[in-house]
Amino acid sequence: MVAAVETAAPDAGPLDAVAAALDAAADMIGGRREYSQQRYAVIDANADLRERELIKMATLAVALADALRGRGITDPQAALAAEAGVGVFRVGFERWLTEPVDRDLAAVLREALGELRALL
Repeated sequence: MVAAVETAAPDAGPLDAVAAALDAAADMIGGRREYSQQRYAVIDANADLRERELIKMATLAVALADALRGRGITDPQAALAAEAGVGVFRVGFERWLTEPVDRDLAAVLREALGELRALL
């Protein structure tokens, strides 16, 4: 995801660079829904694993913010875009796992990002 932010189009704004990161995540894990559902169930059933997952997401947000800063995005925009991107990933990923129909993860993440943009 960090590499996708770093290599996003030079004129991409912060949320567009984050969108590239979401697409990269979807490319990596989108074909593994059944595995992801099993993993999610195990994590959801164990408080220690839920805590570890939250730490991983926080670490990802820091890494994405650093990548955005490397693109010249200043704070608080870099930190806000990174945190928002992780939030979009978490909401979209959970939606993808729990929907009764197997849809394209990238499409679900784009929808979630679109919902965030509509809020703004």
